Amino acid sequence: MFEGPLTESILKRAQDDKLLDIHLHDLRQFGLGTYHQVDDSPYGGGAGMVMRVDVVVNAIEKVSTLTPALSRKGRGSTPHRIYFSPRGKKLKQAMVEGIAKKHEWLILLCGHYEGIDQRIIDGGFIDEEISIGDYVLTGGELPAMVLIDAVARQIPGVLGHEESAQEESFSKTLGRKKEYPHFTRPEEFRGLKVPDILLGGNHKEIEKWRQQNLQ
Repeated sequence: MFEGPLTESILKRAQDDKLLDIHLHDLRQFGLGTYHQVDDSPYGGGAGMVMRVDVVVNAIEKVSTLTPALSRKGRGSTPHRIYFSPRGKKLKQAMVEGIAKKHEWLILLCGHYEGIDQRIIDGGFIDEEISIGDYVLTGGELPAMVLIDAVARQIPGVLGHEESAQEESFSKTLGRKKEYPHFTRPEEFRGLKVPDILLGGNHKEIEKWRQQNLQ
């Protein structure tokens, strides 16, 4: 699932330029028995399966012993452990910026089935629960890809121009609002024209127009 999004475009260039390091770990590598079991039926009955505490904690602890290949800001090598859950805090741009600023190394746990054994959270093996929206997905892989993409854009050099991240939708620079409209050539297309103010070269007035048109 991760191969396409993580090996194309900006994320690919960031990894090629050694600005971002991504490692995938299959939970079944830590599974039990011949079939590498990672889940079991829930105590108390009910539909679905629950990911086992012993398997998941063992995986987290083993991965936590690995030293990241990069050291961007010299803050040590302690991972920030995130689990994607409907009960988690809703992911917003301010949270993305905070994660990128505070944490050099993330461990992203992708749940599946009915979720994970609550003791993984209660035992302190997870630092933060995050949700990307009020809907249900098959697993945590898609939220993980969303977070990787969003956080990677905050790493200096990934976008090529620092202003690109600073003036994106929901950024602090834009007051957490959506971006202003953008236009490029041609100046007119089927009767639709570029606003005259953007063609005049008065940067003060252009900036004023953009601020007025934040959504």
